[in-house]
Order: sequence, then structure tokens, then C-alpha cells
Amino acid sequence: MERVKDLWNDSEAAGLSDIDTLAYASRLLGADPGLVVWGGGNTSIKTTEIDFRGRQTPVLRVKGSGSDLKVAKPADFPGVRLDDVLPLIEREAMSDEDMVAFLAHALMEPSSPRPSIETLLHAFVPAKCVLHSHADAVVALTNNPSGEALVREVFGDELDIVPYMRPGFRMSRLIGEAARRNPNLKGVVLMNHGLVTWHSDPREAYRLHIEMANRCVNRIASTPFRLPEAPAAVPGGRRALAAAVAPAIRGMLGNGIMRYDGAPEVLRFVDWGGAEAAARQGAATPDHILSTGRRALFVAPDRLDAASVVSAARAALDRWQTEYRAWFAAHTTGETMLSPTPRVLLVKGLGMFCAWKDARATDTLRDIYHHTIAIMQAAEGLGGYRSLNDALAFINEYWPLELYKLSLAPPEKQLARKTALVTGAAGTIGAAIARRFAQEGAHVVCADLDGAKVQAIADGISRANPRNRALAVEMDVTSEPAVRAAFEAAALEYGGVDILVSNAGFAHNCPVESLTLEDWRRSLDVNATGHFLCAREALRMMKQQGNGGALVFIATKNVTAPGKDFAAYSAAKAAEAQLAKVIALEGGPFGIRSNIVNPDAVFEGSGLWSAEVVAERSKSYGIAPADLPDFYRKRSLLNRTVTASDVAEAALFFAGPRSAATTGAMLPVDAGVKEAFVR
Repeated sequence: MERVKDLWNDSEAAGLSDIDTLAYASRLLGADPGLVVWGGGNTSIKTTEIDFRGRQTPVLRVKGSGSDLKVAKPADFPGVRLDDVLPLIEREAMSDEDMVAFLAHALMEPSSPRPSIETLLHAFVPAKCVLHSHADAVVALTNNPSGEALVREVFGDELDIVPYMRPGFRMSRLIGEAARRNPNLKGVVLMNHGLVTWHSDPREAYRLHIEMANRCVNRIASTPFRLPEAPAAVPGGRRALAAAVAPAIRGMLGNGIMRYDGAPEVLRFVDWGGAEAAARQGAATPDHILSTGRRALFVAPDRLDAASVVSAARAALDRWQTEYRAWFAAHTTGETMLSPTPRVLLVKGLGMFCAWKDARATDTLRDIYHHTIAIMQAAEGLGGYRSLNDALAFINEYWPLELYKLSLAPPEKQLARKTALVTGAAGTIGAAIARRFAQEGAHVVCADLDGAKVQAIADGISRANPRNRALAVEMDVTSEPAVRAAFEAAALEYGGVDILVSNAGFAHNCPVESLTLEDWRRSLDVNATGHFLCAREALRMMKQQGNGGALVFIATKNVTAPGKDFAAYSAAKAAEAQLAKVIALEGGPFGIRSNIVNPDAVFEGSGLWSAEVVAERSKSYGIAPADLPDFYRKRSLLNRTVTASDVAEAALFFAGPRSAATTGAMLPVDAGVKEAFVR
């Protein structure tokens, strides 16, 4: 475990106001993941401000709930009037609900973020600046059978010890009373939780925090525990095996987006003989439980092949869920059971799979579990890793305040927790579909022959949406290995594919008598065989997942109303449409739907309508190339232009829950071309 660096710079902090100094110290604390991971920890400073009545008022500025220390700014610290909250220390008890309601009335700015659940801890400690983190090294000391003795060994009487209790009024009062009894006390160690330090000078409070964390690092280094070397190579490759089993595991977990992690430290951990016992102990801190859940699922297959891993995972999951339900039944006082499904799955010899509602949340719990592994490893060198007992773990997983926060979350979007693979995603229609799906919560695999262009599309989607929302893959739909590789990339990045939008295509204009065999075959390769290769891979993956799926084929108006000089294109697209209908027949028993969108000409930036094709189609209709878009518009009943957004909306309908009872259908998006009416 690495030492924590002192990042304080006196020249940077010089002349800062109290609130700016707090934000500065908070960012330094949050900059080190060994102290703070993904929004954890909280900080405060006591100052004097002018209240709404124009009076000088003592104020506590404390981290707001949900803010992130590493990017802290003054607005992230709501102000609480100390004259209102300090008398609360005289109370015998106060429920979480009453405490939260009381703090809302004590805010300097009623519209500010809700203050931290540990606000009263910061208020009751007399020191000007209070810093709290879940430092890995501190937690490694506390999370073992000799935890209190180790803390006394390292800190003596400089820091007090607080046995584990859930954050709230009782813990805040206990720490506040200890600080008032002993003016020389520098802070407290919260067992199974973290570190709190305080000082009249924010700089010294920060440096004290760093010093105390590093004392723990030094103690850990004196009795190191080494994980074994990484396991031997897997025949065919570890990532290939992970891609092969990911869809089945994702389907079992059913949590949404799943990511594979085969980092060396993860592989060493899962190959350690004590990994399963350590994983069963549970999360390193209650704060981690909110992301990783109570405990990970450990899988030890007999052999490292796909069938063995999936079989072992299924059996292990059954046992895990049985134990979870029994644990819930033993401790519930009327709560509604949460999903009895792990979010972290560890496979001996293979690595770690993390699954949650979206890529950002999944990355959060993945990073947290990396810290958990480091804490477990350090704790083993100190005598063994121990987490909260079953009763305390239940109290934290079913903490009413956290369950209430979940109830306030907005409804999920219609494609939330879904992954869509869109072919031809660098084109106008494909890009519009990918962007629209991402807006509705999907994670999008953007596939196209033009690698640079499709990467730009994916980057744009990721900038416009929460991070890791899009993945770019360079793919030739006519290449069986390339298609398989694209789906493997989706499995490793997101766990699988729920939606395929088979969109890639190209147009060729030529009378039949002049059509070459080469051009005929090329059209069939892209506009028919390409759809077959992608659909076949999607079907296989969706069946592995066992949760249904949706295939959306972007065909053409020409399926029902072919155009003169468009034989190669029309015939190949008709084959695509027939393929889609057969997939509806074969996929139905597995909850896999297959539907067709038939657009008419979309001219806006479309690669399909190259200058050559525009010239040839104009010649077929006997009009000038510049008049072609208007010609298509005027022939429609609605007298309007068809856009890529129109096609994207139709694809969204077929991909989402609004068409849950629809398969084998064909939807025209042509503004009303009467010749294309289905009859």
C-alpha cells in the first residue's frame, strides 16, 4: 500500500477565504484514491457569515450530500447555522429522519444541497476544520480481529477509537463529547469505517490527516502479505474466454451493464487460496456497501473453459441468492427486499465481472473493489481480514435514508441498462440512431468500416452523455471474423448486446442488362449477407443472456416498391427483409423480436447518396441532380422530406418497450409513398 502524498502548497492556499480554503483542502484529500474513492468522505470549516437578517452568525460549511471532494468548489458546501445545531448535543437521541428535517431548517441558503449525513459530527467537534476519509490504510488496520489493539499501537492516545456504528446522531454526539473532554485529541478512528482529524488551522488538519494515514501505511509495510503470482495463461486467451462467458453471466446477474476486469492485481487476488473467504467477509466500509453491495460472489470452476465457468457461476449464484434471502429473513423488520443479486463476481483464474445500472456506476464499483482487494491484502498481513457482522451489514444495506434517496431518483429511460450495437454508425442514419438511443439511456456500440469517423461519433456521444456510454469498433459487416470481434468487444465492454440495429448498406444504380456480376455480388454481400452475419451473432449472444432482445433491420422503401435501375440494391434488401421475418419466427420462443424499418431517401449527409448515385438516380427519373431531393419530397403524400431523425424514432420504437408485443413487422418511414403500401 503506497504512502499518501502531502499535496498542500502554501503559495496556492495563501490569501484564500475560509470557504475557498476548505474547497482547496477537500480537493487535495479527494485527489488521492487511497483516501477518498468516488464521492466518499466529508469535510467542514467553521466561520462567521452575515445571515439573511444582516447579523454576524457562526456557520458550519460542510460537504453537501452527493458532491465529490476531488472537484470540490465553494458551492458544494451548504452552510448550517451553528447556533441552531449545537444545542442538539444535549439531546439523548435523534432519528435520522428528524435530524435531516432539522438540518433543512438550519441552512443559511434554503436552496443549497442537503448537508452530509455526518454534519452533526462536524458541528459538535469544537475545532475549526474537520476532515473525514475512508483511508484504505486505516480501514486495513480496523478490519481484522486485532483492530483496536493495532489502532492503539499506531496512534496511542492521540486518536480516540469509536466502535462501529452507523453514521448519525449517536455517533456524532459520541465523537463531539470525546473532543470536548480532551482538548488534546487530534481525531478519531472509526472502526470498519475510516479516519477523522481536526485542527484550528485547515492546513494542519490536512497534514495531520496525511500523517495519520501514513502511520498506518508504515505499520502495514512492517508485516507485508504477498498475493501469489498471476495464474498461468488460459488456452485461447483470457480475454477471449471472458468475452465468451460474459453474456451468460450478465444474463444471470441481470443488473444492467457489465464490465470485465483482468488486471494483474485482480488475477493475483482471485488465484489466492483465501480469496473466497475474504470475499465472503464483505465490503471494507459501509460506504462501499452502497456501491458494491454486501459481498461479492466467488466462482471456482473446475476448468477454465466457457461451459465450466458458466456452470460454476450458475451454481455459485444459486447458493449466493439462497444465503441472501436467508440473511434478509433473519434481520428484516418489514423492509422490502432489494434485488438478491451480486454486483461483483470473481472467477478464479479469470478475473472480475462488475455489473450495475450503467457504465459509470459499474466503473465506480469496479474501482471500489480494487481498493477492497488492497485492503484485504493489507489486513491479511496484520492478522486477517474481517468486515461487519451480518446484523450491521443489514443495517447499512437497508439504511432508510439511502433507500429514501433511491426513491427520489427519476424514472429510468426506456433503454436504460441496455446495450445496442448499431452497424453503419458513421453514416447519417446510423449516427442519428446511435445518438438517439444514447439519449434514451442505452450504451451504444458504434460499428462501421470507417474507424476514424465512427470513433468521432462515439466520442461525441460520450461527451453528450454520462461517461463510457459509447464504444467505437471498426467492422466490415461482410467479414465473419470482424463481426465476431465486434460482438466480443461489446461483451467485454458492456457484457453483451440487447439490441442490434442492422443498418450498414450501400446503393448501386444500374439497369439489369448492364449490371456486372461483381456489383451484384457486392450488393448481396453488404445488403444481405452483412445483415445475416450480424443477426446470427446477435441471436447467439441474446440466447446466451436469456433476457430476450430486439433486432431492428433498416431496410428500404424498395422492399415493397422497387425502383427502376435499382435491381442489385432492391433484391438484396428484399433478402434482408425476409431474413428479418425468419428471425422473428426463430427468435420468438426466446423473447427475441425482429422488425423492419423501411425508409425512403434520406439525403442529409448520407454516404448512401453519393454524387454518383445521385447522378444515376436523377438520370433514371429524367431530372437534374439538384432537383432529386425535391422530387422525392413531392412524390410523398405528406409532401415532406424524410430525415435521419425520422428513421431513428422508428428504430427506437422497435428497440424499446413500446413495441414489446410486436415482431415481424414492417414500418415505412417514407412520408407516404403510395406505391410502397403493404398489400
